[in-house]
Amino acid sequence: MAEEKKKTPVMLIVGILVFGLLLAGGISYFIATKIVMSNSVKEGEGKSAHHEPGVFMKLGDAKEGLILNIGGVNSGRFLKIGLILEVKPEKTEATEGKMPSPSEVKILDAVVRTLRSQKIEDFEPQKQEQLKELIKNEVNKSLGEDRVYEVYITNFVLQ
Repeated sequence: MAEEKKKTPVMLIVGILVFGLLLAGGISYFIATKIVMSNSVKEGEGKSAHHEPGVFMKLGDAKEGLILNIGGVNSGRFLKIGLILEVKPEKTEATEGKMPSPSEVKILDAVVRTLRSQKIEDFEPQKQEQLKELIKNEVNKSLGEDRVYEVYITNFVLQ
């Protein structure tokens, strides 16, 4: 009889302990997910956190990228830059031959215009993120909607 009384309280204590641990784990998980979700909402207030997968578009020549004269007509400075834009997919437009679509022409025009309008100081490594954001904004402005998700610079040579 004494052994049965000792087994019951031990089993009861073990059961309560397991239940308490499960309850504490569930509460911790709930709190952690709420904090993570609130932080991700705060970080992504200005940007859409989720968007449909984009299409990567390389600008300029396949090997060279874009080669532009910058800094004015008489500066003699050249920029060789490789740019890839991640853009919102569009409905395919039927084009004959190797002619680019009208949106590709607008994108290339906006990028060339933006790069050529910059001063030499604007191409410093510290200002690379600002340059990428400027290109993104100008291309979106020329297309009339937010189609560019991200701008990637793959190579950069200033001479």
